[in-house]
Amino acid sequence: MNLTSPQLTLKDNDFIMITPDSSNTSKDEMERLKEELKKWKERVGKAEETKADLLLSKSNADEEYVKAGEELVKLKNFQEKRHKDIIMSRDSCERELCALNQENAELKKEIEKLKEDLAECRSVLSQDGQIKKKVAEMKVKFTHMEDMTDDNPDMNTHCVFGVTTKIPFRLNQNQALITFEDEEVAQRLIKMGKHTVNLDNKIADVRVKPFTLDMGIRFELHVTISGKKINVSEIPELSIPEDWMRDKLELNFYKSELGGGEVENVSYDKPSRTAVITFLTPGAANSFVRCTKYPFFVNGRCCRLSVSPNTNVHLEKFQLYCGISRKTILLKGIQEMEDDEESVQDMIEIHFQKPSNSGGEIEKIKYVSKGVACVCFEEDT
Repeated sequence: MNLTSPQLTLKDNDFIMITPDSSNTSKDEMERLKEELKKWKERVGKAEETKADLLLSKSNADEEYVKAGEELVKLKNFQEKRHKDIIMSRDSCERELCALNQENAELKKEIEKLKEDLAECRSVLSQDGQIKKKVAEMKVKFTHMEDMTDDNPDMNTHCVFGVTTKIPFRLNQNQALITFEDEEVAQRLIKMGKHTVNLDNKIADVRVKPFTLDMGIRFELHVTISGKKINVSEIPELSIPEDWMRDKLELNFYKSELGGGEVENVSYDKPSRTAVITFLTPGAANSFVRCTKYPFFVNGRCCRLSVSPNTNVHLEKFQLYCGISRKTILLKGIQEMEDDEESVQDMIEIHFQKPSNSGGEIEKIKYVSKGVACVCFEEDT
């Protein structure tokens, strides 16, 4: 390099470096340059720190961006699920409202019918002072026979029967009754209140209600079969005085081949062609208990009389009760389906038989898809 050449300048950003002439470089100038270099090193260090901080901030911002994206996805999923739930809940509420409206309409019809029945009862009551009501079918069960030898010298037979009405229940459209073998199953389903049933790949939310029957009647029927009296009917009409007919009846039963015996009294009613024969000996009437047709000889011909035991019937322990079934549940709100009634009933039965559906073994089931049905229940259900 030619040291006598003019000085060259180097431009670096905001400062100009002048290549010094070694002959003119002084100690002070070197110190100044060192200070200047030191300052620039400090600036570079600060710039590096700022760069590191910016990179860290960028990294944090990227992480926050990823998290925000994930939260946004979760929020969108939640909104979509919430929207679907709202639609399902709305559909369920609409179905339930439709079922309630239908049930309300049926109840209104039933109320109108009850009002008509009440008006009819009031009309009957105003006529003869008594309310006449048809009694439902009854279940009669023999309970025991009482020995009356000590109390009654006539050797009467006293039988006692327990009588309970079968309580009718009106099962409306799209309803079902299910009776389980175990009452714990029915009570568990009742506590659940609502139950989701899969009917031919269609989900139905049905309401499970406890099953309460209307009022029923229970009483004891006491039947006393007389040991001294028998009833006779279908006595032939003859143009003879009533006294003669009484005598002929007394003579026939006195000499009866079935046993019979001395007759104490004959109560004969000509218009109804009936009579009551009273024997003198206790237990004499027992010979005619199994006899339905008795030969009666009069005016040279043989007629057949109808013979039956003479009974006295009275009621005891007459009670009204409300039947409550612990094993039976009432399903409401079953959707209408294209399948026939028997198929839907089978699907309901299969569903509620499974323990996984909180069900159990079913004793009886009845489902009505259209119209109404009358189901009778006994007290012991």
